[in-house]
Amino acid sequence: MSEQNAMWIERCHKYTIIDGESSFQINFAGMKFEDEDLQAIEPRFTSVHAEMQKIECGEIKNPDENRKVTHFTDRSVYSGSAEFADVEEFAADIRSGKLTGSTGKRFQAAIINGIGGSALGPQLLQMALNGPYWNELSEEQRGGNLKIYFLDNTDTAGAADAMRVCDLETTLVVNISKSGGTQETKNNMIFCENAYAKAGLPFAKHACAITMKSSELDLHASREGWLKTFEMAESIGGRTSVTSIVGHLPAALAGIDFGALLEGACHMDALTRNPALLHNPAYMLSAMWYIAGNGKGDKNMVIVPYSDRLILLSRYLQQLVMESLGKELDLDGNVVHQGLNVFGNKGGTDAHAFIQQLNDGRNDFFITFIEVLKDSTPAPVSDGIDMGDYLHGFLTGLSNALRGHGRSVIEMRIPEVNAFCLGMIIALYERAVAAYAELIHINAFHQPGVQAYKLASKGVIKLLTELESSLPSVAPFSGSAAELAQKLNLEDNLYELEGILAKLSANSDTRQIPVRIDRAWSKDGGWVYTVETK
Repeated sequence: MSEQNAMWIERCHKYTIIDGESSFQINFAGMKFEDEDLQAIEPRFTSVHAEMQKIECGEIKNPDENRKVTHFTDRSVYSGSAEFADVEEFAADIRSGKLTGSTGKRFQAAIINGIGGSALGPQLLQMALNGPYWNELSEEQRGGNLKIYFLDNTDTAGAADAMRVCDLETTLVVNISKSGGTQETKNNMIFCENAYAKAGLPFAKHACAITMKSSELDLHASREGWLKTFEMAESIGGRTSVTSIVGHLPAALAGIDFGALLEGACHMDALTRNPALLHNPAYMLSAMWYIAGNGKGDKNMVIVPYSDRLILLSRYLQQLVMESLGKELDLDGNVVHQGLNVFGNKGGTDAHAFIQQLNDGRNDFFITFIEVLKDSTPAPVSDGIDMGDYLHGFLTGLSNALRGHGRSVIEMRIPEVNAFCLGMIIALYERAVAAYAELIHINAFHQPGVQAYKLASKGVIKLLTELESSLPSVAPFSGSAAELAQKLNLEDNLYELEGILAKLSANSDTRQIPVRIDRAWSKDGGWVYTVETK
């Protein structure tokens, strides 16, 4: 063995964490750091660990909202709770036909209506554990469990697509909103209510909710007599809610072993409670992120699982990491503009997508490869070689090539894609995010930037409402948006007005407003709008 290879093997032994019980393994040797870098940052993990203990002891760790953070501790007792049993019983009653829709027919499908963590977590579980073609299986092949569809935006195309494939008579709508007032989820709920009413079906007999007690959604569901309302804890944020009832109910309806997911998450929680940096995979992850990005997120995080079933993992981690760490202010109110960009694909698809740039282009990233050891099915392609062997070869070859080009690489291995292993991965990144937030001294558990855009969007909707009520006063009209703004004394809102007029003109035939709006392009004058009374 060459001296260089011997040094590499020694480094791998030193900086690889292996859990023999679960066969989980993570190798940090391919990251660009020296022993001195770890020695310099290691003392800081004494305070990081103390802060992690404060979270689990129930101290306030979201000071902006004066909230505890309980996703770590709640899941440790959730599987033995009455709430867990209630969800399992509800799903069993749906599966057996004891609980039916308004016409007495058994439920065959569920629409999961949520946004952000209320959709991304359940989507990740469904794709990873049931696969992309679950809904095409027969009822017998699904074991009587439901087909699963998602509404996770306020895009009419998504809602229309779901209505096109769902038989409303046999479809359950699960509405998930912590506050109950999340506009995207509320819009989809109203869309579904209208669709059921149009079909002559009482929506209440096809609807359930997951929300906080006494929220707007809770009160609405109670008033309308929905099938069931499940309570969501105030102390669990959306992006860390997948191991709570938010992930449980959609999983149970699809036959996913949620108890095994919790076991995996709790197993990783135990591993990541270790105070020793070199023996704690979450602390090591956070240390690598910090060193790679100079404590400022100067390098992007690339997530590449070598599994089709884990294609949504990078999307899930985008929210968990970026919404948690992308903050303008630190805990002392100083402007810091922190964050970590996350993007990813799946291996080996990535080799035909963006790896060219990662290998030869800008060195502005660190990459995490996730290998799944167990193949889903035997697939020989030549003597002694299976399809899965090529996937392993592509991963190893690419990892070696990237390191040879001076790129930073983390390698993770799990034995297979199952509920237990997925729970481990989720818990690992949740703890790493919380630890990294302590290193950079920010609040990982609020989202002021999200609230800012929501407030701004409300201003646009208010302007739209005012415009619709005032347009009849200027009809008939023909001219530019600027001319219309002048007539309506809205010159300060010209930018927003142009966008609203474009939207209204594209939907004039279907909108219930008292005027018709059209536009035509003039090469000399730009868009010309006409407003006529209907």
